Amino acid sequence: MTTMTEASVREFKMPDVGEGLTEAEILKWYVQPGDTVTDGQVVCEVETAKAAVELPIPYDGVVRDLHFPEGTTVDVGTAIISVDVGGGSAAPAPAAEQPAAAQPAAAAPAEEPKAAGSGRQPVLVGYGVATSSTRRRPRKGPEVPVPQASTAIRTELNGHAPTAPEPAPAAAQAASDRPLAKPPVRKLAKDLGVDLTTVVPTGPDGIITREDVHAAVAAAVPAAPEPSLASAPAAAPASYDTARETRIPVKGVRKATAAAMVGSAFTAPHVTEFVTVDVTRTMKLVEELKADKEFAGLRVNPLLLIAKALLVAIRRNPDVNASWDEAAQEIVVKHYVNLGIAAATPRGLIVPNIKDAHAKTLPQLAESLGELVSTARDGKTSPAAMQGGTVTITNVGVFGVDTGTPILNPGESAILAVGAIKPQPWVHKGKVKPRQVTTLALSFDHRLVDGELGSKVLADVAAILEQPKRLITWA
Repeated sequence: MTTMTEASVREFKMPDVGEGLTEAEILKWYVQPGDTVTDGQVVCEVETAKAAVELPIPYDGVVRDLHFPEGTTVDVGTAIISVDVGGGSAAPAPAAEQPAAAQPAAAAPAEEPKAAGSGRQPVLVGYGVATSSTRRRPRKGPEVPVPQASTAIRTELNGHAPTAPEPAPAAAQAASDRPLAKPPVRKLAKDLGVDLTTVVPTGPDGIITREDVHAAVAAAVPAAPEPSLASAPAAAPASYDTARETRIPVKGVRKATAAAMVGSAFTAPHVTEFVTVDVTRTMKLVEELKADKEFAGLRVNPLLLIAKALLVAIRRNPDVNASWDEAAQEIVVKHYVNLGIAAATPRGLIVPNIKDAHAKTLPQLAESLGELVSTARDGKTSPAAMQGGTVTITNVGVFGVDTGTPILNPGESAILAVGAIKPQPWVHKGKVKPRQVTTLALSFDHRLVDGELGSKVLADVAAILEQPKRLITWA
């Protein structure tokens, strides 16, 4: 049997995306030890504080070790997978066939592979590459080489934390006994404190489903014994605790959002203004546009016209589209609008933006909005799509909420909250009639937007939505 030498092993490290991120969580492995991989093949999916990204391997070879299990948060620059690139076609010898004395103490990490002839290092998809002279950000701790046959790592990958090294055959046996479950189900079980080895699978081919996990929780709670001095365990079972509270780790997108919102709230002096407006004519225009052949196949809704109204208001009041440069003590007025749209996703709130939204026609804006929403729902929003926003819209009305006081997206000057649109009694042409009404709320950074400017922008948006023909007369 062909064996692999330490010299032929390459360690693929968690890439540095160059966006100020220092860690990423491994969501899913697409390969296992012994699999053959080729240059450019996606080997895993990771979640950064910006988005979920698939990582391609930069060379050909045979997978030797996966250094971290799914669900682990890994520092940038830490080796996550070992690949034998020696050219041997045979898979690595099973750990059980290798004498313990013959296994190396620790393989020195090899240099991170570089693109041929370019002197550049591979980074995350969508970010291009960084030159080899780029200085890495400080890591959280020293990089610890991982032994080839480390029983602790092999066992950890199978979901069991060892207390002492075990013989290689035991680790191999543990691998075959690993419960079958998809990553979302594993995460659910982890959040609920459920040991998957105790769950009875009902899915095809013995796969554990979400319903199986919930059933395990429901079955465990009533079965909890009455506490007594003789039989009470030292700690309450995890499934028992979940009946009263659930702990969710703050990481990835949620962690980044929390930090950004706290920084924004305590850095930029927020001011919020409100206006209630009759949008009956706008709602009629939405129905007319749905029947227009120019919008065939496009998603037409009130948000489209609200976005266009805000863009027109910014064109009439360009100073609102700015940012605060603390280092230079300058206000930077942008001559373009990257319009952010707040989107709630399973991973948390994200704000991708439509680049150069000010230059788009209404059909083009509708197309961009549709792509933005569908990409966010699929969890495929790229980090680049969430960079460079200038002004944001958050539609809290979809939740039946009338209004709110939105917090600025960091680095932006204003955010418009749109409330629920619903029929209300309204004075129209001297008579009280039922009209479609909504409330708008505009928060802005009072360092660069004073009350007059903020009021003009909000008033312009309201005026356009009340009389949408102003989209033409004010163009």
